[in-house]
Amino acid sequence: MPLMTHIATRPYSIRNAEMLRQSGIHPVLARIFAARGLTNPAELASELKSLAPPSGMLHTEAAAVFLADSIAAGKKMTVVADYDCDGATACAVALRGLRMMGANVDYIVPNRFEYGYGLTPEIVELTATQCAPDIIVTVDNGIASIEGVDEANRRGIEVVVTDHHLPAERLPRARVIVNPNQPDCGFPSKNLAGVGVMFYVLLALRAELRRRGVYTAENQPRLDALLDLVALGTVADVVRLDANNRVLVAQGLKRIRAGRMHAGLSALFRVAGREPMRATPFDLGFAVGPRLNAAGRLADMSLGITCLLTDDPDQAFAIAQQLDAINRERRAIESDMQDAALLALDSVSPQSRHTICMFDASWHQGVIGIVASRLKDKFYRPTITFAPGGDGLIKGSGRSIGGFHLRDALDLVSKRAPDMILRFGGHAMAAGLTIRAESFEGFSQAFEDVGSEWLTSAQLERTVETDGPLEDACYTTQFISLLETQVWGQGFAAPLFCDEFQVLNQRVLKDRHLKLVLQKNGRRLDAIWFNHVDALPGRARVAFRLDANEYNGNTTVQLMVEHAEAV
Repeated sequence: MPLMTHIATRPYSIRNAEMLRQSGIHPVLARIFAARGLTNPAELASELKSLAPPSGMLHTEAAAVFLADSIAAGKKMTVVADYDCDGATACAVALRGLRMMGANVDYIVPNRFEYGYGLTPEIVELTATQCAPDIIVTVDNGIASIEGVDEANRRGIEVVVTDHHLPAERLPRARVIVNPNQPDCGFPSKNLAGVGVMFYVLLALRAELRRRGVYTAENQPRLDALLDLVALGTVADVVRLDANNRVLVAQGLKRIRAGRMHAGLSALFRVAGREPMRATPFDLGFAVGPRLNAAGRLADMSLGITCLLTDDPDQAFAIAQQLDAINRERRAIESDMQDAALLALDSVSPQSRHTICMFDASWHQGVIGIVASRLKDKFYRPTITFAPGGDGLIKGSGRSIGGFHLRDALDLVSKRAPDMILRFGGHAMAAGLTIRAESFEGFSQAFEDVGSEWLTSAQLERTVETDGPLEDACYTTQFISLLETQVWGQGFAAPLFCDEFQVLNQRVLKDRHLKLVLQKNGRRLDAIWFNHVDALPGRARVAFRLDANEYNGNTTVQLMVEHAEAV
């Protein structure tokens, strides 16, 4: 049974679109914004003053008072980071920001393959041995680290947890917990990445130091200098770009485009072959972020953090080249794993199931999340891939589809079979877990049972949501430039248009991509469908993005095809 894919048009309120248009917004952008639920032009504001205030996040002021007292007392702090791009940027932001305000602070990022995820008792022991801190500050982890915080308390180390992951029923006994998703927190943006939470803690700390007379508004540290790193971590962690996150990303991109970014980020743009002056969220998420992530996946994320911490352009470029080489290795491993997975699925028929679970003893822990994402995209099923974790354990990384909350699904499996999952955590769309190797078949069936209960056949059909036809006058590079002024991403999808075209010409490039010449209302348009080789009929309905294609000094409009079907 082939995977069904349909093209649909996003509904929108004509009234809201008209209100946005009357406020001065371009008519096409007005209907695009209305289709994403916007009703007020203020939600498009990108100035820092539009950020929700730190005081609205539970315990940020308590964290600020504690950290200010600790800085005044000369206490030693150690940041314990996660090993992905969000964790790396959060660590760099914490170190740079705390040092700006006089803190004695270093960091440790445990090797994921030896110590796993979060503030475990083993990581506390390692931190105590190597750093001997008075205070541990977690970034992008800690909300589920009950045993680890208990171990820190036993050793007389106080813990400040900064995290954004969903909490379990019980919270760790930390000195302070700052997490917009913890109970009783009324902060309006629940979608902050770990780096965003840490940035908010720094804003609150600076305000507390102003209250104490340490700084004035004129001589206080410039925390906006950290926004390039905040933007990178936010986009790379694929959190929802709500109005608050869009401000953070917009401000970070503004700094990057102006060349006012940290040496490490500049070097990563350079090795990725991207132009900072035209930086977009796509560059952060698909070019820069993966090169930083590669260190945590295959090697040691301290290499990536060092890249973000150095102010020496030569050192930054040397490290960025190492990260680029690691990323090439990661891609090769990923390709081999994906080929093995697709071969194994030939005998399984994933379309007849509601979920996909796969394990291979040769797979690499650091890459299973990417492979799960690729399989999820191909078969449109919640997917978890597992790799050996040592000591008879296997570790899984999962990716989900709309309407299936992955962490809640794992929670239900855990409640039904309390001894099956040893550890788990995550979000609606991504999660991780550890089980015993002998539990794999039982877990696969239990996960499939939840999928069959929660997912209908209609939910397992991929829908390509579009913004409908594009007016003829908007097939211009000027309109493309207008689109690029906005921050698009997860939860605030970039415009995808759809219309019927006559297919005048088509040929396959490099045995991989379909190059097309389309026509509508007498206008001929170049188009390309990457990683697709099957020919289209003479007339087709095409879902596409607009792209400004530069060639031989000329810039022309090109359609980037996402999907097409016969009319």
